[in-house]
Parts: sequence; structure tokens; C-alpha cells
Amino acid sequence: MGRCRYLQFPYLSDNYGVLVHDEQTGKTAAIDAGDDAAYLAALSEAGLTLDEIWITHHHWDHTDGLAALKQATGALVRGPAETKDYIAEHIDVGYQDGGSFDFAGQTVSVIATPGHTLDMVNFFLTADKVLFSGDSLFVLGCGRLFEGDGPMMWESLQKLRALPPETVIYGSHEYSLANAKFALSVDPQNEALVIRAAEIEAKRAKDEPTVPSLLSEELATNPFLRPDDVGIRQHLGMRDATDTAVFTQIRALKDSF
Repeated sequence: MGRCRYLQFPYLSDNYGVLVHDEQTGKTAAIDAGDDAAYLAALSEAGLTLDEIWITHHHWDHTDGLAALKQATGALVRGPAETKDYIAEHIDVGYQDGGSFDFAGQTVSVIATPGHTLDMVNFFLTADKVLFSGDSLFVLGCGRLFEGDGPMMWESLQKLRALPPETVIYGSHEYSLANAKFALSVDPQNEALVIRAAEIEAKRAKDEPTVPSLLSEELATNPFLRPDDVGIRQHLGMRDATDTAVFTQIRALKDSF
């Protein structure tokens, strides 16, 4: 049982926000701030006051409500040290790869994962073993390469792959159904993936979230974490290629899927 409580809620068409609440201290943090009204509603429903906002990257669907949410709550904003657009002026404390901070007595490690954007950071609560992966790692997927390239993204994902397998991963979008269909196209003989894809389809048919997931599940079924897998390599005709080359090819295939 983790120390913190994690309250996930949907906003926009497929985004997830999360409130991290520590029962002992009463402190609450929000992951990203794409829609201030949705975040304020979630806080109100839970009866919580906001102390901090943790920004993963600059994209609008993660930051459009930042200024208003900060103004409404007075929350301290943490985020990437090297970012762009308007959010830089609203970040109170910026972090680079390997940085850390204390939240309610628990260390939060900051992991830079450039690829989707150059300023992407993930937040890992070391005691609870919970990762907020932003748009780097999704259920059965990874972020599209808007600013980085394949080698950069694979290097980033290797950092996440090395976390404890029991890590709980909160990705920022509900992309699981489409990701499952693609994953089966490049890893069709993976029995664990076939079972998981069916479970995801059943959940989405009932409008249930598929996020969060366990890193152990992703290691077994997410093709973007498995470019070293023999079955995937054989299916792609890339048996002797580097992991980086296989990953880059998987990402390119997803872009046109």
C-alpha cells in the first residue's frame, strides 16, 4: 500500500489528469494542467486543496489551464528546466534529468525522457513506485516523435524500462485500444499480448479506463519497450539489427498504421 492516494480523472477527449494526495500531511499535487476547470472540479469533488502542479512538457493539452489553475490555488509549479512557449514563466522550480525533490516526506525523482518533445520530464515517486510518464510511455505505446528522433526516444525509454517492474505507470492519454491493435500487428505471436488486448477491448467497451498499468505488463507486451525481442525482430525481418533501429522502425510503422 502506497503512502499517497492517486485520483485519476478524464479531461478533453482522451487526456487523464491525476491528483496525488498524501493523507498524513494533507498535501496535494496535480499532474499537468491541461484544463483548469476539470482540475478544479476534481479537487472540489475530493474536498482537496492544491499545493503543487507538476508539468511534464509544454504541449497545450497539458498546460492550457496552468496559469488559471496556479492563480486559483496559489500552487507551486514544478516542471522541466528547459522548456518553451508560455509555460516557462509559470514554472517556479525547473528540473533536469536526475533532479529530485521532496513531496510530503517522499522523494520524487525527475527523469528526462526527450523524444515526444525535447522538454519532457517524468516524475517517479520512489517510495510508492509510481511513475507519471506524461506522453513518453503509454499502455502498449509511446509518444509520437514531434521534436526528437528514434535514437533519442529509445534512450529515454530505456531509463523507464530499468525501473522496478512493480512500478505503477500513469500515462497521460487513453490510447490503449488503438495501441493494442498496432501491437498485435508487430508482435502477433505474443500470447500475453493477445490476452491483454482482449482485456483492454472489454474495458473500453464498458468505458472503463485502462490507465494506470504496471511496468511488468508493459515489459511483457508493449512493443516499444521490446525491440530486443526475437519474435518482433523475426516478424519485422530485422533479426540482426540494433535495438535502436528496430525501435525506430516500430515507431515509423505506428505512425502510418
